[in-house]
Amino acid sequence: MAEPILEVRGLVKHYPLTTGILFKKQVGAVKAVDGVDFHLDRGETLGIVGESGCGKSTVARMLVNLERPTAGEIRYKGEDITRLSGRALKAVRRNIQMVFQDPYTSLNPRMTVGDIIGEAYEIHPEAAPKGDRRARVRDLLDVVGLNPEYINRYPHQFSGGQRQRIGIARGLALRPEIIVADEPVSALDVSVQAQVINLMGRLQDEFDLSYLFIAHDLSIVRHISDRVGVMYLGRIVETGRDAEIYDHPTHPYTQALLSAVPVPDPDARERRERIILAGDVPSPTNIPSGCRFRTRCWKARERCALEVPALAVPAEFRYAAGPAAHDSACHFAEEKRVVPPADEGPSAAGGAEGGGDAEGGDAGGAESRGGGDAGGAAGRGDGGASGVAGGPAPGGPRRRGAHREDGEDGEDGEDGEDGEDGEEGGEGGSGGAGAGGA
Repeated sequence: MAEPILEVRGLVKHYPLTTGILFKKQVGAVKAVDGVDFHLDRGETLGIVGESGCGKSTVARMLVNLERPTAGEIRYKGEDITRLSGRALKAVRRNIQMVFQDPYTSLNPRMTVGDIIGEAYEIHPEAAPKGDRRARVRDLLDVVGLNPEYINRYPHQFSGGQRQRIGIARGLALRPEIIVADEPVSALDVSVQAQVINLMGRLQDEFDLSYLFIAHDLSIVRHISDRVGVMYLGRIVETGRDAEIYDHPTHPYTQALLSAVPVPDPDARERRERIILAGDVPSPTNIPSGCRFRTRCWKARERCALEVPALAVPAEFRYAAGPAAHDSACHFAEEKRVVPPADEGPSAAGGAEGGGDAEGGDAGGAESRGGGDAGGAAGRGDGGASGVAGGPAPGGPRRRGAHREDGEDGEDGEDGEDGEDGEEGGEGGSGGAGAGGA
């Protein structure tokens, strides 16, 4: 088996809590990330999901060295990059780029689009000869579906979806091998989310990229990801192929998240069981002993308070070849289909003993943006969001690859980029011209 292009081992990030002004004394720590392990293969998309505050964005920032880890290793092609500095770190950063969550604050309002994307060539002059840089920027704008003539415009002259395309173009400028996408579509409208996701899928094939894709929306993560990791309170609690996680979850937290995802099929929606979690998420400054999910889990036993469950294939599935045989950090893991297939009766849903409000509303409920309905709302010409329509539903079929052709941004989606680009694009004129459909 080929060596992963990126491997994370025991990654920890604790932020100290101090008291005093002149003589500071540490009295505790916020355990934002507390022992994360995963790997990313070449050309693969690994999705990371979890509710707000579970440490997803902190992991992303450590991967690109915007935050220094407290402990652990981040190995890029076998080399631990946490120990690098200076020129060695600069060389690695060229191959690991990031797309930020907010397309409004991640772009400098005082710089033109050409300067924002071209800044990468100023920092890494070996990536492009000085005379070719403007041409390279124009090519990148064209690749992400923007009119190259917009090179001298400022960020405020673009819509949210267009700004995120600019952020993606900036990430592609140095031809990286890995892109860390930190909730790249959470600030966008549903229709524009579909366009950006389709664009990222196409660019992955074109540039042979590996993605670490972070999101709250379980539907979008399933659509784009090959494997999925579920985070809770600073640790990954379950990981596996997308079908294993969505159709055969074994960890109670994952099951609660999936039960909160809107389902477009009315029959399946009636039959599924909603798992309601009790209590609130514990503070990262005072994490429960043993299993950190035990305070909200309906399966909790005495063992859960005494032993930290390992992220491994549960013993009952260890010698089975089925989809339930994937890593899950639970002492009492059991397979549970949260949303039954359309051809199964109501009894297929199974029963849960606990309740709560699946703070999953954050990870899959309230922010789920309509699940499978997300694509249809856009209706953008011949496709627009159709690359996502139907595909993201938790019980639906795998659509990875389909987003390469299905309307691919509505013939590059720039039919107004959310129908407002005619006004926001300055000289846009009509909706189509505003985004540079050319």
